[in-house]
Amino acid sequence: MISFGIIDDDPVCRRMLENIIEENHLGTVIINRSSGEDVIDDILDTKPQVVLIDLLMPEIDGITLIAKLNKQGYTGNFIMISQIDNKTMVEEAYKNGIEFFIHKPINRIEVTTVIENVKAKYKLTRSLDEIRKSLSNLDMLTVSTPSLHQSGNERHSVRRVAQHILMDIGLLGESGSNDMLNAIELLVDNKYAVHEFPSLKELYKMVAMKDNEEKSETELNREIKAIEQRIRRAVLVALTNMASIGLTDYAHPKFEYYAPLFFDFNDVRTKMKELENEETNSKVKINVKKFLHVLYLETLEKLHSK
Repeated sequence: MISFGIIDDDPVCRRMLENIIEENHLGTVIINRSSGEDVIDDILDTKPQVVLIDLLMPEIDGITLIAKLNKQGYTGNFIMISQIDNKTMVEEAYKNGIEFFIHKPINRIEVTTVIENVKAKYKLTRSLDEIRKSLSNLDMLTVSTPSLHQSGNERHSVRRVAQHILMDIGLLGESGSNDMLNAIELLVDNKYAVHEFPSLKELYKMVAMKDNEEKSETELNREIKAIEQRIRRAVLVALTNMASIGLTDYAHPKFEYYAPLFFDFNDVRTKMKELENEETNSKVKINVKKFLHVLYLETLEKLHSK
């Protein structure tokens, strides 16, 4: 269960927030304090996963308190409590890593909704950290099956593993999926270490030249551009698929595993909002290199776990 800290000089507000959290089974309140410098030590000692902090307090304002906590290594999530709508102060809050706000007077529905969103972010961030930690163990890994000596079965195994991953995220059959599979095979063939991932331009050129056919520079550039577009569209489809699953079932195993693995949390959240609001013009920025890098890592990990 997620632990909370509440820092506000208004005792009525603190009591209301604690009641909402506990009555709705959102978590456990382990700190309930008014303002003061000494509250920093309490937070660092008890390490609540989420801290609700009032923006304006007499001894130390919320933004300064958060900045000091960040400086001393606190890595939890913040929710700012505010009864004013000052753009300058909101911008300053964002600069200090505050993404969520609760407005005074306290509204039960708003508090519950905001905390649920923070809990969802915390869950995804924790999953991503665990995955990154796991993948960091592969950082010095090199592929142990050289291309010139690979048997047909070994090459088929690489493709089959990557196909299974693409199938899980709903990409198998997309026009860009074959380009991705070719790219993974070439990365494995050429024994690219995890920390030596090529540029996208270099990778697309490798894929375009995979069939060993002689191409003019114009033809080669045209094929590279086509590969780039097909893969980019496929990555967007993958993000849309993950966001769609998340809207239906946030606890779906595929969403919990693949969404934070292949995409940034904010991109997934933005795409979910776009789908929910039926927006046609997407504002999400696609990180194709990260997607292909993770696909390569996942393929390597599954190959070496066999």
